[in-house]
Amino acid sequence: ADDAVVLLHVSPTSVLFGADWGPLPHTPQSPGTPHSQQKLEDDFDAFTASKAADLAKPLKEAGIPFKIHIVKDHDMRERLCLEVERLGLSAVIMGSRGFGAEKRGSDGKLGSVSDYCVHHCVCPVVVVRYPDDKDVGNAQPVVTVKEAEVEEEGGKG
Repeated sequence: ADDAVVLLHVSPTSVLFGADWGPLPHTPQSPGTPHSQQKLEDDFDAFTASKAADLAKPLKEAGIPFKIHIVKDHDMRERLCLEVERLGLSAVIMGSRGFGAEKRGSDGKLGSVSDYCVHHCVCPVVVVRYPDDKDVGNAQPVVTVKEAEVEEEGGKG
């Protein structure tokens, strides 16, 4: 079959906002040469590509077919869902650190990007959220699954 894992990453169009890869590796500059915006973006693109390749290593070692798909957009949340639909993906697995959940008063503990994708992606979405420090007693990741096109009232008993 043509099944493959697609590593999908949406980079922000402005490097100033950064991405979730962590800080860029520090490149020393001489005082006379200011870092141009284009150079900064090129460095950021190269860093993103190299980080994606790192993430793909376990797939490569396990012999699992994969593709790396990197796009740029100012609205990362919407673009993720659009790319998922355009690529015809069967399911999405994404991580969440829960940023944005407290600001919205959400008790689901999903971050704003994962929360958006759960509600807007056309296929099933699996969100793996790593526990907060205060949840250290139970160190297992918390998994949230949203099935496509299934509307249920989730009653807590």
